[in-house]
Amino acid sequence: MQNLETKRIAIVCDWIKDWWWAEIVLEQLLEIFPHADIFTSVFFQDKNPVFEWRKITTSFIQNIPLLNKSHKLALTLRPLAFESFDLSEYDIVISSSSAESKWVITKPDTLHICYCHTPTRYFWSHYHEYINMMEFGVLNPIAKWLMPKLVHRLRQWDFVASKRPDYFIANSKNTSKRIEKYYKRVSEVIYPCLDIKNIPFEEQKEDYYFYNGRCIPYKKFDLIVEAFNKNWRKIKIATNTDNKLYKELKTKSNHNIEWILTSDLKVINKLHSKAKAFLFPPEEDFWLVPIAAQATGTPVIAYGKWWALETIIDWKTWIFFENQTSNSLNKAIKQFETISFDSKAIRKHAEQFDKEVFKRKIVEFIESKINT
Repeated sequence: MQNLETKRIAIVCDWIKDWWWAEIVLEQLLEIFPHADIFTSVFFQDKNPVFEWRKITTSFIQNIPLLNKSHKLALTLRPLAFESFDLSEYDIVISSSSAESKWVITKPDTLHICYCHTPTRYFWSHYHEYINMMEFGVLNPIAKWLMPKLVHRLRQWDFVASKRPDYFIANSKNTSKRIEKYYKRVSEVIYPCLDIKNIPFEEQKEDYYFYNGRCIPYKKFDLIVEAFNKNWRKIKIATNTDNKLYKELKTKSNHNIEWILTSDLKVINKLHSKAKAFLFPPEEDFWLVPIAAQATGTPVIAYGKWWALETIIDWKTWIFFENQTSNSLNKAIKQFETISFDSKAIRKHAEQFDKEVFKRKIVEFIESKINT
């Protein structure tokens, strides 16, 4: 850290509204660089102690009602917002990006490193899925008409902006491949991590399955409800997203499906620790929730695609299902119930994703680039 102690550092984030896995990465970056300043399009975590004494600079979007609460509605404004930030006084800029924060402009002698959670999904890998699952309510027809007219130019801008970071770090091998495909850039993989030592381990499990996350279309909550409406097994589903989809799925759920509206990580970790298995149905770039489940000693039943294939020990910590269908998931659940799992081995597997590993690798990477 000696080379970094005298450096002025800025951390740039797409937005800081909820507290999910990108924000956990941000928290760990702030532990590495406690005096770093933060730049973001909007900030709504005022009561979070992580930020209570930090210098936080927000963009003009913060002051625009409605747009400031919806990152999708503010889509065409964020490139301008990030380009407007003056980062000229900083030696190192770290953009934590799944959208436009990498668009910031830095001086030639400023080291800009992008920690990329994924190339912007709604421009590239999941464009058609986003178009087919708009979340603008009564504005959906307008959005579906407008987005195809805008996306070509936005992709061009995003590609140009991808040349601004000096180096890319990818959160998984899958993301690294996407960075190469869409941005024509090389990247080094450093997996996101958790504070594994402070996640409670529980060897004794109860008779329920568990799933949690934001209740949005690509997280496949609908698949979970459909499967458990058929199999009648007990499941607890936790989310902090009280939206139209949540209400619709809750209404459709049989009484074996229990919905819990919470964002409290202590509550979620306890639900993880007691579950017989955690379910992982979406197609993700990298998702820390299954790692959190494994840290409690809970095995995972996952859709066998993308990053899940990078970080598992099949039949010891995970079971896979082949297709994103309720029948495929139920087949895997039936198979799961014939297998015994070692909770201690599952916990040990999760320990390779402890945050101290992440912090060490980030420091080593940045120091290596300062010295080149």
